Amino acid sequence: ACCRRPATGMPACAGLPNSCWPGPQGPRLPPRARYTSRRMRVLGLDLGSKRIGIAISDPDANIAFPEGTLRSAGRKADLAAVCALIREREIGRVVIGLPRHMDGRKGPEALAAEAFAKALHEATGLPVDTLDERWTSAEAERVLRSQGHDGRRRRELVDSVAASIILRTWLDLQRNQRDREEPS
Repeated sequence: ACCRRPATGMPACAGLPNSCWPGPQGPRLPPRARYTSRRMRVLGLDLGSKRIGIAISDPDANIAFPEGTLRSAGRKADLAAVCALIREREIGRVVIGLPRHMDGRKGPEALAAEAFAKALHEATGLPVDTLDERWTSAEAERVLRSQGHDGRRRRELVDSVAASIILRTWLDLQRNQRDREEPS
C-alpha cells in the first residue's frame, strides 16, 4: 500500500511541519538528489517496532555515522518523520535494512520494511534500496559491549549502530561494484 492519499494523490506527510512534500508541484528534494552524482548523503534505516535506527553518510558517501533513533509512532508518523529528516539533512538516497529469516525467507517484518521502502520512494522520489540485515543487531550489541556500554543505554544505541552497519555494508558494496566497473 502506498502512503499517498487517494483523494489528492499526495503522500501522508503532506502538510505536516517539515514535510518533504510542499504541495501539488511535488517533493522538495535537495539539489544533489535531482541528478545522479557520487557526491550525496545516504540515509541508512533499521526499522523496528519501537525505534528506527538512523545512520547518515558523509557527503562523499564513504563513511556511515550513527545518528540516533526515532521513536516509532506508526507507519504514517514514521514516514513523515523520515521525510522531514531527508529534507533537513539533504539526503540523496536511502537504504533500509531488510530483516530476513536465517534461511533467507521474508517474514512479516521484511514485508513491512519493503512496504515502507516503497512508500518512502513514492513520497520523496528518491531511490530507496533494501539490504539484508541478518546479524546486524547482534554485531551492534557486540560492538557496544566491547566499548563498555551496558544495560539500558546499550539497548538505546543498538538500533543506531545497526543502521550504521547496514549503511556501511551498502556503501562498501557500491564502492566494490564501482571498482569492478571502472577500467584500470
